[in-house]
Amino acid sequence: MKAVIMAGGQGTRLRPLTSNQPKPMLPVVNRPMMEHIVKLLTRYGFVDMIATLQFLPSLISNYFGDGSEWGANMLYSTEFMPLGTAGSVKNSSHFLDDTFLVISGDALTDIDLTKVVDFHRRNNSVATLTLIRAENPLEFGIVVTDAEGHIERFLEKPNWGQVFSDTINTGIYVLEPEVLDHVPEGESFDFSKDLFPYLLREGYPLFGYVADGYWCDIGNFEQYTAAHKDILDRKVDIDPPGFRMSENIWVGEGVDIEDGAELRGPVVLGDHCKVEKGTVLREYSVLGHNVVVKQDAFIHRAIIYDNSYIGTGCHLRGCVVAKNCDLKGNIRLEEGVVVGDECLIGENVLVNHDVKIYPFKTVETGATVNTSIIWESKGLRTLFGKKAISGIMNIDVTPEQALRIAMAYGSTLPMDSTVVTSRDASRSARTIKRAVITGFNASGVNVSDLEVSPSPVNRFAIGTERAMGGVDVRISAFDPQSIEIRFFDEQGVDISEAKQRDIEKVFFQASFRRAFVEEIGAILFPPRVLEMYSNSLLAELDMERLRQKHFRVVVDYAFGSTSLIMPSIFGKIGCEALSLNSFTDEKKVTMNQEELNAALRNLSQLVKSSEAELGVLMDNAGERLYLLDDQGRQIHPQAALLLFVKLLSETGRRGKIAVPVSITSHVERTAGEYGNEVVRTKVSRSDLMKASLSEDVIFAGAGSGGFIFPYFLPTYDAMASTAILLDSLSLAGRPLSELVDGLPPMHLLSEEIPASWDHKGLIMRRLVEEVGEGRLELIDGVKVLLDESAWILVLPDPDEPSLHLICEAEDDTRAARIIGEYAKKIVDIVSG
Repeated sequence: MKAVIMAGGQGTRLRPLTSNQPKPMLPVVNRPMMEHIVKLLTRYGFVDMIATLQFLPSLISNYFGDGSEWGANMLYSTEFMPLGTAGSVKNSSHFLDDTFLVISGDALTDIDLTKVVDFHRRNNSVATLTLIRAENPLEFGIVVTDAEGHIERFLEKPNWGQVFSDTINTGIYVLEPEVLDHVPEGESFDFSKDLFPYLLREGYPLFGYVADGYWCDIGNFEQYTAAHKDILDRKVDIDPPGFRMSENIWVGEGVDIEDGAELRGPVVLGDHCKVEKGTVLREYSVLGHNVVVKQDAFIHRAIIYDNSYIGTGCHLRGCVVAKNCDLKGNIRLEEGVVVGDECLIGENVLVNHDVKIYPFKTVETGATVNTSIIWESKGLRTLFGKKAISGIMNIDVTPEQALRIAMAYGSTLPMDSTVVTSRDASRSARTIKRAVITGFNASGVNVSDLEVSPSPVNRFAIGTERAMGGVDVRISAFDPQSIEIRFFDEQGVDISEAKQRDIEKVFFQASFRRAFVEEIGAILFPPRVLEMYSNSLLAELDMERLRQKHFRVVVDYAFGSTSLIMPSIFGKIGCEALSLNSFTDEKKVTMNQEELNAALRNLSQLVKSSEAELGVLMDNAGERLYLLDDQGRQIHPQAALLLFVKLLSETGRRGKIAVPVSITSHVERTAGEYGNEVVRTKVSRSDLMKASLSEDVIFAGAGSGGFIFPYFLPTYDAMASTAILLDSLSLAGRPLSELVDGLPPMHLLSEEIPASWDHKGLIMRRLVEEVGEGRLELIDGVKVLLDESAWILVLPDPDEPSLHLICEAEDDTRAARIIGEYAKKIVDIVSG
């Protein structure tokens, strides 16, 4: 008699284990589910088998081949669209010319199939359904039979008021080939829902055989783990693979169990497993082939697939870890956690109960994971990166996550305090900002919403609104798929790392403050903020001198909200402005590098043709500035920084100038000519802003086009930068091109090289040891002072597994050579 194995199921309820393999291939005690079915069939004399496939069919056919390894002759029938249980068998009907058996390839059973066939033949049935008694039949199809086994009634997923029997359908059928004549060709058709009720109505002889033995429909994780427990408790006639030792411990070939490891059966260890000393491997745990468990790990009721690595001190209980996973040290996986194939989980990670991590994800060192990682690219150890909170819209950053982040921030603020919110013109930013506002209100915080507004205006409004902070949401520069959420404190600067940790603590612990009905925050729309910002900026300028100069400027607003403010400022200072892209457009909130280059080329042509004194392109956030001189030449951002230092110093500003450690040494030389002191800071924008708050700091800037004039606003501000530059030019009395030509030449090169998280600390320590203290600056990263004209900075990236090598020398050739030498030095350190 031939047997049909239905093996087309996707097993969606078992994802992420079934995300990239069909459900019948899920391992049960280190063998695919379907392999247990194939062995059952051959045990009862079924040699000729046809497997019906649909989802990832090649994974099944490649594994079983022609079936000879199991003493079977196997054929395959693939459906290219779901045809239902009966439809898939109908698709194989050309193989079926006599009585045949149908069985599911993704269940677990030891039912005596010979008895089912004998019962079918004794009763001359056209279809015999194998039934089994269940304590809770509600989740299954109930079949009601009379004393002789005639089927009287079918009940699909009944409620308790409809339960007239405890016999359920196992999906194991013995059928005559003529029943397939009633199955339509090429259509979705089901045995229990369509075919059997039809045959019953038409009076065909249908019988149900109530079988003894074990049967489990592995449809969810609870049933999946329960099936393993039942096998190890010997409730089902399936032998775990390997050699059985005392205490019901099964071990495969080449297993290495070190002295000092404690094993408490029943457990299964696949071939070539290694369990190191100090490990406790407790009941109902299953290790796949080539699994390594490092010392002092604790594993209880955990299922670990082939080729996975469990690091030192890991604690796994009641979880499933799929194949080829790498779990670093001191990881804790709680009950119900499922980790998909080829995931990397860093050290000191806590994954809380019932979290699902889908295949190919990375969870960073120190992360606490409370929600499933499905589409996200990675699980974060921290929320905040160098660009605040950022990620792919609706993938890494979702409205649900934004709401919880805002509740976390709101929970750290006093009840009934106020936060200012703003955004760019995109729909993505609008969606996330609305979620942010909801989160603040839910935590008892009021919101002053500026709607579409430049980021500097948000920071300015924090003071005018007496707010405790601000949030700005906008599409990331050069990446239209990503979005950023940036948080400001009561001074309008980026929140400190300590404040970030406070927010993260509330977020990861989900300890949100929840306001009562009368405490829900309000939403306000403050009037005249743009006007107040403009008036405050104009108060810092010499209006009369500017009007007399009557500058001509070409400005590209890049469809940003600075176009709502700057035209009136240009008008009040008597500046003739040729404006480009001077309106907001929700579809043009960012540009790629090619579009930016094209915009700058166009700006250059217009500056030259209009004989303007200045060309300006402002980024969409209104923070960064791209400058062109009166000859249409683009000014490099670090040269623009030097230009501001020179102009401010020449025009009588005295005080300190704050710049990151990565900026050219010419800053010290230029500022020193006028008696101004340079203060070096960390590379992060928040550190630069904090430094600018010191009373004696007159200017701060980075090498990215961001400039800070703290006497007006302690943050990057492209609008203020443009206005103050014009004010300085009006006093300098020289064209911009002449000032730029007078700047010293710079030879500053940079390169990014890969460096795993595990190696970053080692690299930095070894560099410090090898160089010695006298020639080092350790403000941020390791800066090696080579001589009077050359230095190199090795700076770990806070978000990526990489290092930045930044070098300045007397010429580009030497700078490139130094970078090459240090890149090789780092490779040597990593290689040991």
